[in-house]
Amino acid sequence: MIHYTCDCCKKTLEADDLRYVVKMEVYAAIDPAAADDLDDDRDHLAEIQDILQRAGDVVDPQIGSDVYDELRFDLCPECRKKFVKNPLGREGAKQFDFSNN
Repeated sequence: MIHYTCDCCKKTLEADDLRYVVKMEVYAAIDPAAADDLDDDRDHLAEIQDILQRAGDVVDPQIGSDVYDELRFDLCPECRKKFVKNPLGREGAKQFDFSNN
């Protein structure tokens, strides 16, 4: 029997409990203007695209976690609500109450 745990709060989720799966892809952004500055005739964007497409099929030694990373998390309903409201985990901006002087 497979056991699931919320990756955020560590709550054990039973087989019949509602759970959510969050999948994330994090990859290096290439500035096309920077690629145009190079003197050689290689199409670097096409090369990176080819590497990223192969990443789903096989673990490619050319790809490090600083270039491409794929993440997966299981969340309980409460943690899903929190995640959707604040996916980057930023602190809420503090509100200041200034007088009308």
